[in-house]
Amino acid sequence: MCGILGLVAHEPVNQLLYDGLQMLQHRGQDAAGIVTVEHDSFHMHKNIGMVRDVFRTRHMRDLTGHAGIAHVRYPTAGNAGSSAEAQPFYVSSPFGIVLAHNGNLTNTAELGESVCRHHLRHINTQSDSEVLLNVLAHELRVQVGHSGDPQRLEVGQIFNAVAEVQRQIRGAYAVVALIAGYGLLAFRDPYGIRPLVLGSRTDETGRTDYALASENVVFGSLGYRLERDVRPGEAVFIGFDGTLSSRLCHSAAKLSPCLFEYVYFARPDSVIDGVSVYQARCDMGVALAETVKRSLNPDDIDVVMPIPDTSRPSAMTLAQHLGKPYREGLIKNRYIGRTFIMPGQATRKKSVRQKLSAIASEFAGKNVLLVDDSIVRGTTSREIVEMVREAGAKKIFFASAAPEVRYPNVYGIDMPTSSELIAHGRNAAEIAREIGADACIFQDLDELKNLVRRLNPAIEGFDDSCFSGRYITGDVDEAYLAKLAQPAKNTGSSAPMTADAGLRVGGGDD
Repeated sequence: MCGILGLVAHEPVNQLLYDGLQMLQHRGQDAAGIVTVEHDSFHMHKNIGMVRDVFRTRHMRDLTGHAGIAHVRYPTAGNAGSSAEAQPFYVSSPFGIVLAHNGNLTNTAELGESVCRHHLRHINTQSDSEVLLNVLAHELRVQVGHSGDPQRLEVGQIFNAVAEVQRQIRGAYAVVALIAGYGLLAFRDPYGIRPLVLGSRTDETGRTDYALASENVVFGSLGYRLERDVRPGEAVFIGFDGTLSSRLCHSAAKLSPCLFEYVYFARPDSVIDGVSVYQARCDMGVALAETVKRSLNPDDIDVVMPIPDTSRPSAMTLAQHLGKPYREGLIKNRYIGRTFIMPGQATRKKSVRQKLSAIASEFAGKNVLLVDDSIVRGTTSREIVEMVREAGAKKIFFASAAPEVRYPNVYGIDMPTSSELIAHGRNAAEIAREIGADACIFQDLDELKNLVRRLNPAIEGFDDSCFSGRYITGDVDEAYLAKLAQPAKNTGSSAPMTADAGLRVGGGDD
């Protein structure tokens, strides 16, 4: 999972991009990057780390221009520790293109073979995003090669290239890209698995600036308003002159957003595909309360407590629906990152005690219903249950606002193998024993889909693969998952060219 942002404005965008990335930090904490464009020259800075750590004043001064794209990374493919795999990525031909991508491609190996062997392009990293960029670059080259003027790129040719890219690539993707001399391109996969929204603002002279982002929470902080979601399979192009064009580039597009965005990843103040994330999480609490009633005697519950932060709306409405006290017994250290997206079990386990501490008086002698957004690997849940028992709780019931996560997610969430998932091959009672709880209660999948769809009936389906094992792109089978489960080969870091985190392309002095 990553966060992407693109801007075309009538003022310098470096500070806007930085501020916008801060609003998307929850979507990726491993790396960050910004590219701006000025007079057909790109200026780039990227590195591993949080946004506040990657960018210094000297970097911001160099990021000049009135248009740019930005990215925060949570690695699901490639080398997590390599600054070279921080985004955006750059290719020099045709015209000069930089690209940032949220999601995962499922046919990267096949595409990489085609790019290298048939199109004679070089892939410098293990990232599927770099492969995607080179596929796009090749198709743009094909389009201008077929025109009467190979030095001139038309908007229609850009959309034709995107249509061909969408025909070739599979998986989940939301993309922003800059084409030197022309403008900002954005497009979304034909299922709309990963979110992408369009925003705008008009200045006092009547000029309109445009923004594209993973979540609309970016817009309010920058003074933009939400225009709409980018439709599944749609491409949007904003010329550097401020002209906006769009086209549906896939004939079989179907709105099927990722359910896990509503459960966990998105900020609660976001609206994704017409659905308030906060309202969806509140409704999850009501539905989960009904499941609790069927699974437990409510009289055995003394208090309901959330596991901060994403579960709070669900826990509050659950407590209200059950008529039970809602209390905050676990206090979060705000300076520790999200443990789910931290690479490695040992890192996650160690960070739980740093991240959360228990107020013993809230637990002593009580039967506690803990509410979390989901249970994925079980590492965090096990540590929390142990902590709560140490604080004096008599019984611990553990409720998940999401269904059991039983299957790998291949569309941009770090759940690559079944063996990592505590619910794979286990029922609720077995999961409870594994994490040390007295009982586990999970959301019903059909109810989860229904409550989200009630908030926007236009949603045609969902990516619910991590819950159901159904992969909507149609290209993921047992052989594919078995290959994912094989230990990855360590191919080392990337080539020196992009390993310079302060690489500047086409403009200025280092």
